[in-house]
Amino acid sequence: MPIRRVYFYLLLAIVIVAGGLGLRAFTDQQAADGNNIARVTQKGSSGSKSSGTPAIGGAYTLLDQNGKAVSHKTYQGKYVLIFFGYTFCPDVCPTTLTVFSSVMDLLGKDAAKVQPIFVTVDPERDTPEHLKSYLTHFHKSFAGLTGSVQQIEHVKKVFRIYAAKTAQDEKDPEDYLMDHSSVSYLMGPDGKFLTFFSYGLEAEAIATKLKEFL
Repeated sequence: MPIRRVYFYLLLAIVIVAGGLGLRAFTDQQAADGNNIARVTQKGSSGSKSSGTPAIGGAYTLLDQNGKAVSHKTYQGKYVLIFFGYTFCPDVCPTTLTVFSSVMDLLGKDAAKVQPIFVTVDPERDTPEHLKSYLTHFHKSFAGLTGSVQQIEHVKKVFRIYAAKTAQDEKDPEDYLMDHSSVSYLMGPDGKFLTFFSYGLEAEAIATKLKEFL
């Protein structure tokens, strides 16, 4: 067999294995998100189901994309659609925020009752200014929240969100990706958990579910 063809098949095998490992890691994280919420809600679900009174959400203080201090009380009175991610995310985050943008459009006049929020899990790079620039690509109603490492760790804890650095470049400490939960939450006007949405749901399905609460 020609050497060139050997190299081709070797490269193909490497790509397949790497892709499989990446898919497995993402699938495992999706499963972990679902299992975590299932334990908390006591009823469990793999979709967008509401249940009892889970311990998701709580008090926090952060900065929005304008550098203004905000807290859990800032958004009381509205339904909050909240997602945790980071601006350097190559896939899950921009996809989710694009879906949320479509959801807001689909809600029409009811969109005024909903506050979509993007909370960074990467406060070291996601400054208020960077968040503000990033969010110009999505629905104008988005609030982007960041803070100190300690503040972000706290809000991750109260919302039961997993996030950790991975694939960090030794030569450039600011060049890294992050593994993180891909679940989104709907919080009520009183700040209490109502339901969750798994990654991959279409905007129409989320909008339909939201209208049940509005």
